[in-house]
Amino acid sequence: MSYREQNKEYLRKVIQLSIPAVLAQISSIIMQYIDAAMVGSLGATATAAIGLVSSTTWLFGGLCVSAATGFSVQVAQLIGAEQEKEARGVLRQAILCTLLFGLIASAVGIGISLRLPVWLGGAEEICQDASRYFLIYACAIPFAQMRHTAGSALQCSGDMKVPSRLNIMMCGLDVIFNSLLIFPTRQVSLFGIYVTVAGAGLGVTGAALGTALAEAVTAVLMLYAVCFRSKQLRLAGRSQVCAAGADAVCGATPGEKFQFQPKCLRTALCLALPMAFEHTVMCGAHIAETRIVAPLGTVSVAANSLAVTAESLCYMPGSGIGTAATTLVGQSIGAGKPDKAKRYANLAVILGAVVMTCTGGLMFLCAPLMFSMLTPDAAIRELGVRVLRIEAFAEPLFAVSIVTTGALRGAGDTLIPSMINLASMWGVRITAASFLAPRLGLIGVWIAMCGELCVRGLLFLVRLLRGKWLEKKIA
Repeated sequence: MSYREQNKEYLRKVIQLSIPAVLAQISSIIMQYIDAAMVGSLGATATAAIGLVSSTTWLFGGLCVSAATGFSVQVAQLIGAEQEKEARGVLRQAILCTLLFGLIASAVGIGISLRLPVWLGGAEEICQDASRYFLIYACAIPFAQMRHTAGSALQCSGDMKVPSRLNIMMCGLDVIFNSLLIFPTRQVSLFGIYVTVAGAGLGVTGAALGTALAEAVTAVLMLYAVCFRSKQLRLAGRSQVCAAGADAVCGATPGEKFQFQPKCLRTALCLALPMAFEHTVMCGAHIAETRIVAPLGTVSVAANSLAVTAESLCYMPGSGIGTAATTLVGQSIGAGKPDKAKRYANLAVILGAVVMTCTGGLMFLCAPLMFSMLTPDAAIRELGVRVLRIEAFAEPLFAVSIVTTGALRGAGDTLIPSMINLASMWGVRITAASFLAPRLGLIGVWIAMCGELCVRGLLFLVRLLRGKWLEKKIA
């Protein structure tokens, strides 16, 4: 097979694995759009309440992803090396360790929920709703952690379809639960016929409960899929299952007894800690950004929150392609084929940049339509459209940073990408936003964001092309 034909085959594989992940990411964002529209219909105060704590929810979500990644990258490389038994051993430890982490994170979130909106500088009229929303979110963190752990293990084994389908299902459940919990019982016109739709009328609290319930159902199904249905990773049903102790809990089979392996745990920590530190400091930057935006007023806070939601539809394809890159690079490294890993990474980055350039153009053109679906408030819509169009120019290089991060993660290279993200976020975005916000308002904050994403993309491109990440192998 010629080099050109190999590239075509590799690109086909990237696309094949990317499509389910991209569809799942897009469905997740559509869910956020619907959530935002539902909450937005309650007014600017409700939207601002959720937007105020969004940076903190990203922090906890990022920590959950970091914990899961510490184990899932090992799974990818072990499967690439055809060591499926060892991969199942990693999965057993992942389930127990990340569940413990999720419970601890939940307790911390519950503990800070009352004071968090005040610390973030929220206006008095939104603090109560924001606090209640975050409290419910914190209670659901263990479920979110299990969904990430099981889903990322499935993806790194090469199974994109099952986690993607379950994530899409979660979006549908979230919409159903939210519609029942946010709004009161009401009359809805359906093809000219008025139908009574039951509702709890809980407002912002209902939005949090709906999402938490959808998360819980999906986590249970994701765990079932990886533990009982996965061809390569299932922990039960391979033969007679042990019936006592930790072996029973983890579904261990004779010959595959559960035990904590120091090497596995050390490797997980080496992979997860840089990511966790990065998420912590970067979300600290998002929180600092929230504090920069908060004094600009409720309209700016709401427009900022909705613009972030709107923009996420543009970059989710890149995130899905990055997930595919993690799997393909991880398995190639595990199989001892660094040249193949490099080609997968390069092709994935090119694909991501092309796709997000197109979605960025669509975002620029469709910004008014996007905001018309998210809020009826004219002031929020006008400001949101302006900042969203600024961000469209950053999407090609933003794609480079997203997909490259996924590729490097598959090789076990998490420290340098974390350092790049931190330097870019704090050195460029926060510094520039602090300078521009008092002068240009929310427009200045988004100009700073656009510039920072371009800088970040260039730095990641240099890291990718230099190729030192190919020297990493952790399994």
